[in-house]
Amino acid sequence: MTELLAADENPFPEPVEIEITDSIDLHAFQPRDMQAVLIAYLAEARTKGFKFVRIIHGKGVGVQREMTRKVLADTDFVKGFKSGDEFSGGWGSTIAELKK
Repeated sequence: MTELLAADENPFPEPVEIEITDSIDLHAFQPRDMQAVLIAYLAEARTKGFKFVRIIHGKGVGVQREMTRKVLADTDFVKGFKSGDEFSGGWGSTIAELKK
């Protein structure tokens, strides 16, 4: 018989390392973790020297977009941000410029 995990149980107790590139898709993360993931991602992207990063949050009703933009606005090393263009996700993504 298969047991179902409770909502708060983590089947992966060890941290998972992901490669840091100039783009992150937040669809891969639980909504409750998105803010912490984005903050950690931005710090690592800056360390790697990326000038621009693309954050894919999806179009939906805008909750994840607004959370993304709040984190960006509150991050001192973010120079600015805007919606992606037609080739990089449109309003389902945000492009951020990072300060050196």
